[in-house]
Amino acid sequence: MENLIEIKNLNKFYGKKQALSNVSLTIEQGMFGLLGRNGAGKTTLMKTLVTLLTKKSGSITVCGIPIENAKEIRKAVGYLPQDFSMYPTMKVTEAMDYLGILSGIETKERKERIDMLLQKVNLTEHRNKKIRALSGGMKRRLGIAQALLNDPKVLIVDEPTAGLDPEERIRFRNLLCDVAESRIVILSTHIVGDIEATCEKIAILNEGSILYHGTVSNLLAAAKNKVFTKSVSQHELPAFKKEYYITSMHTQGNKTQLRFLSDLPIADAERCEPNIEDAYMFCLWQHGEKASLLGGAL
Repeated sequence: MENLIEIKNLNKFYGKKQALSNVSLTIEQGMFGLLGRNGAGKTTLMKTLVTLLTKKSGSITVCGIPIENAKEIRKAVGYLPQDFSMYPTMKVTEAMDYLGILSGIETKERKERIDMLLQKVNLTEHRNKKIRALSGGMKRRLGIAQALLNDPKVLIVDEPTAGLDPEERIRFRNLLCDVAESRIVILSTHIVGDIEATCEKIAILNEGSILYHGTVSNLLAAAKNKVFTKSVSQHELPAFKKEYYITSMHTQGNKTQLRFLSDLPIADAERCEPNIEDAYMFCLWQHGEKASLLGGAL
């Protein structure tokens, strides 16, 4: 079974509204980042890949299995949804055991895998806690453990770090990178920092269409010489925000240091090296998003 996901000309509708439009992607083993704003279609794509939603047209194969074979797909894929929840009165081990039974895992193997996974996600000492007593970060790590119970070839996680504190976010990202050494891991997020810290291969999804599919390095290269910094007064700021797309602002006294995008050099502005957030915003800007982006970052 090859570690490869192939998506060709995928379309999905909700009534008359098109949620995915001719999406084509090839995703290989390792970490893959799917970046996009809220409402871009990321969750629709993830749910289609795990057979919770059906496509309108196009083709998908997951590790050589056609998406129409839902039973086999679900054996090959682990999924952590954005709104992951479990019975709050269950203990951690009880919940894992219950899900293992539902997955048809034999008793001896189930116990071994639960012990191994709880150790992997650093929840061994919390195994007898009730789920309602876990922190947000612990619940997300438990979500990864349950998604890995059947030893899937593919792990899909949807907005996994939203709401986590910085320490938990770093711990979670490190865990995903560790898991990705032997499988495909798709990280769907609107948090640019998560992609920057974990993924080299990414896709940018906007309004149901793929705007970019490639490496972070090439995305950064596309934004080279398009990012500038400039200090402006509070009086100048409103007019500047109307004319340029600002990626960040830092106010000091009566001056504001701006970081912004421009196709052409600007008087008294200095060019600077783009970071991944600049490059992501530049990609949106170059694909017809100029009007909606003017006036500040997303």
